[in-house]
Amino acid sequence: MLGQRLVRQRGIALQQAQKAAVGIIEIGQIYPLIWPVWEYLFQILRHNLPIGKKFHPYQVEYRQGGSAMPKSTEYEAKTPDERGFIAYTADEDAVWHDLITRQLPAVGEHMAQPYLRGLQLLDMPVDRVPQCPDISARLGALTGWQVEPVPALIGFGKFFGMLADRTFPAASFIRKRKHFDYIEEPDIFHEIFGHTPLLTDPAFAAFSQAIGQAGTRCDKADYSWLIRLYWFSIEFGLTREEGRLKALGSGLASSVTELPWSLSEGPEHRPFDVIDILRTPYRIDIHQPVYFVIDDLSDLFAAAKRDLLADIREARGLGLHAPKYPPRDAA
Repeated sequence: MLGQRLVRQRGIALQQAQKAAVGIIEIGQIYPLIWPVWEYLFQILRHNLPIGKKFHPYQVEYRQGGSAMPKSTEYEAKTPDERGFIAYTADEDAVWHDLITRQLPAVGEHMAQPYLRGLQLLDMPVDRVPQCPDISARLGALTGWQVEPVPALIGFGKFFGMLADRTFPAASFIRKRKHFDYIEEPDIFHEIFGHTPLLTDPAFAAFSQAIGQAGTRCDKADYSWLIRLYWFSIEFGLTREEGRLKALGSGLASSVTELPWSLSEGPEHRPFDVIDILRTPYRIDIHQPVYFVIDDLSDLFAAAKRDLLADIREARGLGLHAPKYPPRDAA
């Protein structure tokens, strides 16, 4: 009887999860992504997660590490006009001003030259939120990329498709004052200040496009593997300049606390290796315990030419590394 009851409860949970899976799309820390449905269902049953809740798409790593964080965003996308411009309020412009003026000294000290050169080339305004058409005009002339405001809800397929088409999907809202120091969702400060300078660099631009192209060809079950490569390079990659560690990733450029932490003796620094990266889980709500160091930026060009789908198959066969972090509920 007990066994029958457990089977019946599991079946009910699966039916509920299948219905709930339709609504699990939500904006991610760096990019809005959708958690593949069957892996989502598996994690619900494996970790006894609450049914019918929205989950942060990058929380895939929470579940693989043994914990999860139910969450829904309070932010809504802003709608651009027919020219692609968005009317930000004076308060929102003030938040941008305060964020960028606080962060500029830190990036000047800790970020690598590809980012700093890109920041100079884009010449972002300090007194107001930049407009995507203006950034796109500069990027287009340099690497052929553009920035497009997207709704708060966007799927993996569209995300990878946009990268493959050299279009960066940017969240259009800016954080509220209460989230000034930390926000899990990517806002326009992270998107524009963090990401677009790297898209002026041919190596990073080509690498981003290669990940997008791989994403348009891979199975949905491989999305969570592929996104780790983006996470540990474009988002949180490091490099060396004249023997000193420097930050490359956009998640570091836009973080007042994780930028210096990433270069300290606290975390582990590993050499850039695609297979190792694909096997490394992460959490989005903590400073990373592991960063990968790209010693030579030509390695990015080489990585962009790899068969990333074959790399995912190899990484799957080897399995994930044990997480270097505690489950969220034990942190």
